[in-house]
Amino acid sequence: MKSHYTVVIQWSDEDECFLVSLPEWGELCHTHGSSYEEALNNAEEVLELLIESAIANGETLPEPKPFRRSLPIALSQ
Repeated sequence: MKSHYTVVIQWSDEDECFLVSLPEWGELCHTHGSSYEEALNNAEEVLELLIESAIANGETLPEPKPFRRSLPIALSQ
């Protein structure tokens, strides 16, 4: 299932694994993996389950957050 939701994957020295956040689904929506590929696969699986569950329960899906480029900030001296 293809979706346009944000997936943030970051290495954690403390946990010694890649941590994944799915921000559109709330602060507590996370997964992980021992490799980047495993973390991404787990994120895709969790997203699919979240979407299927929301649809089955008649819930509204969260709006995907589009990428927005930030403008460079000029620093005054």
